[in-house]
Amino acid sequence: MKKIFILIILIIFSSLFYLIIANYNNIPKLDENVNEKWSQVQNQYKRRADLIPNLVETVKAYASHEKSTFVEVTEARSKVSAMNINADSLNNPELMQQFSNAQTGLSSALSKLMIVVEKYPELKANQNFMALQSQLEGTENRITVARKDFIEAVKLYNLELRTMPGKLIAAIVHPEAKIKETFSASVEEQNAPKVKF
Repeated sequence: MKKIFILIILIIFSSLFYLIIANYNNIPKLDENVNEKWSQVQNQYKRRADLIPNLVETVKAYASHEKSTFVEVTEARSKVSAMNINADSLNNPELMQQFSNAQTGLSSALSKLMIVVEKYPELKANQNFMALQSQLEGTENRITVARKDFIEAVKLYNLELRTMPGKLIAAIVHPEAKIKETFSASVEEQNAPKVKF
């Protein structure tokens, strides 16, 4: 009877040991994947911020009296550039919301800039402007894809922490692992933009 009891305990501990060893690296791998995807989101935001001065200067040449729009775009870009968001910030919902609000402000300012462009047909035909506008449109699409990839990476990470055996492994060997906040659109981003001609 004692041998059977020892055998059962040995089987249980062996199973638990195997489970831990087999799944030990899942949480760190998924965490690094989330960080990498967030870096891609930031990379695309940076690309957009780098294009904006060129776009503003090109439009300024044609629409010098639209100064308030240029100031708004420049200020929005400055707010976005001033924020320092890194992988450690992903667990700070307030900081992430501030970052999201700054990006929303920049998107809004760019929308106003594009409305200004509608007033200047010669600008819309300018090759430099068309190239910049195309780059900006491509960047917005890349931002959307990077956000989608980030959301998926966070989902996989959070699922690992909330389902078995990941939940058990996290409790035993990765107690510092916490559920991460995913990307969410602000109220302004969810409303359709108003375009007036």
